[in-house]
Amino acid sequence: MTKISAKAPVIGGKQYHIDCGPGDVARSVLLPGDPGRVAKIASGWDSSREVANHREYHTMTGKFSGTDLSCTSTGIGSPSLVIAVDELSRIGVDTFIRVGSTGGLHKEMQLGDLVISTGAVRLDGASKDLVIPEYPAVANYEVVMALIAAAEELDVRYHVGITASTDTFYTGQGRPALNHYLPSFKKTILEDMQHAGVKNFEMEVAALLTAASIFGKRAGAVCVVIANRVTDEFAITDEFEKRAGRVGSLAISILAGWDREKKEKGKNFLYPALLS
Repeated sequence: MTKISAKAPVIGGKQYHIDCGPGDVARSVLLPGDPGRVAKIASGWDSSREVANHREYHTMTGKFSGTDLSCTSTGIGSPSLVIAVDELSRIGVDTFIRVGSTGGLHKEMQLGDLVISTGAVRLDGASKDLVIPEYPAVANYEVVMALIAAAEELDVRYHVGITASTDTFYTGQGRPALNHYLPSFKKTILEDMQHAGVKNFEMEVAALLTAASIFGKRAGAVCVVIANRVTDEFAITDEFEKRAGRVGSLAISILAGWDREKKEKGKNFLYPALLS
């Protein structure tokens, strides 16, 4: 039996849950939920290799448009995502982009559209294990701009705004659970979020943005609309699953270029005139 520290378990140089160590992943990582989406996303890169496949954490590393990047699945929900972000940060990752699926909350949001999150309503529990509820879940502005630039370059319809992240797919998002169970305090959650201008429901963005801010990392999110809660439409296709990954991959390449510009000009922050 090999004894390891219970405070931060590392086995054979690998992080306990994600089974990755230093050098296995790039500085920038895409985070889908479904492990099956990792290979689909990596299929659009210039090159890729599998690094690890442990529990819900499937990781591949490669290059896209000459830029190093990785992709790690996080499973469903915020608790497993926070573990991934924590352990990936320990081995050198500084930029995270969630690439997932989502439900749109407004009639004009078509299936296949993207939602780029500027921030998130913290309806999850995992982020509350990290910090007080009043702490904001805010996306890094450079990541938001890179995702917008990527969506524009790829000519994909997109929306920009606030996301709401829940811990449950059914009652948490105002859907009845088994036997039509829906507690009274969730009966108006859909309408409440719509009236507040929230764009979409999903289950991980708030925890990602909260954790990244606390850890001093860059993070953002782009999710493809596979359901519209107003029109009651639902569809998921292979193209939909890949779309957010393509935009996220290009955004990482764009960020790499901006980072070089900042370094060459001795600036810590990106601003429009720097790119002119």
